[in-house]
Amino acid sequence: MTDDALSPEPARARRRPTAGMLPHSGPVRRIGAMVLRYWYLLRGSWPRILELAYWPTVQMILWGLITTHLLTNSTWIAQAFGVLIAGVLLWDVLFRGQLGMSLSFLEELWSRNLGHLFVSPLRPHEWVLSLMVMSLIRTLIGIVPAALLAIPLYAFNVFDLGPALYGFFALLLATGWWMALFITGLILRFGLGAESLAWLFVFLIAPISAIYYPVDVLPVWGQWLAYALPPAHVFEGMRAILFDDTIRWDHLGWALGLNLLYLVLGGVFFLQQFRHARVHGSLLQQGE
Repeated sequence: MTDDALSPEPARARRRPTAGMLPHSGPVRRIGAMVLRYWYLLRGSWPRILELAYWPTVQMILWGLITTHLLTNSTWIAQAFGVLIAGVLLWDVLFRGQLGMSLSFLEELWSRNLGHLFVSPLRPHEWVLSLMVMSLIRTLIGIVPAALLAIPLYAFNVFDLGPALYGFFALLLATGWWMALFITGLILRFGLGAESLAWLFVFLIAPISAIYYPVDVLPVWGQWLAYALPPAHVFEGMRAILFDDTIRWDHLGWALGLNLLYLVLGGVFFLQQFRHARVHGSLLQQGE
C-alpha cells in the first residue's frame, strides 16, 4: 500500500495550493514581503533612522539662519521669507526619494543578496515597486521632522502652501524614482564602481533646477535644459504661490507629463540592464 493510502489525512488536503487559486494575492504579498524586509532592516539600525532625519534638519537650520540674515539685506528675500526654506525642504524630497530607492538597491548588492531574491517568485517590477514604497517611507522620516521644526524656529509653515504642496511632493518624489531607475540600471551594467552616482547624480541637475532663483536667471541654453526636467517646473510653481498666491497649472502639468515620460524610459532602461545582468550572471557576482 502507498503512504497516501495509510495516511488518515486525504491526499487532496495535503496538496499545495496552486497559483491559480489566488490570482491576485501573489504580487501584493511579494511586494509586501519585500517592503517588510526593508522596513526591518531600517528599524533595526537606529543610526540609519537618525541619518534620515539628520541632514534635512541640519540643512533647514543652516538655511533658516542664512535666510534670517538676508532679511535685513535683500528686498527680494524680505518679500518672501520662506522661499529658501521651502526650496531646501522640497529639494530634499527629490534627493531623499532618489537616494532612498538607490540605497535599498545598493544594500542588496552589498550583502550579495540579489541572487537569493530572484530564485524566489519575486519579479523585477515587483521589486521596483517595493523599492519605491521604501523610498517614500525614508523620505517621510527625513522630511517631516525638519518641516515641523521650521514652524517654531522660523515661524514658517511649509504646509501653508496648501494642496499644491502634496502635488509638489509627489512630483519631486517621482523625479527621484526615475533618476534612481537610471542609476540602478547603470550600476547593474557597470558594477559597484558606479555606486557613487547615487550621491552625485542628483546634484548634477541642481544648478538648472531653479531651486532658489527663477529659471530666467539661467542662460538661454540653460533655460531649455531646465524646462526639459520636472524640478524646474515644480520650483517655479512653488515661487508662484509664495509671491503671487497663484497655482501655475501649466508648470504642474509639464512636470507631471515629463515625470511620466521619464518613468517609462527609466523603467525600460532598468529592465534591459537587469536582463543583461541576469544573462551574464552578474547578479550573483556583484557585492562588497
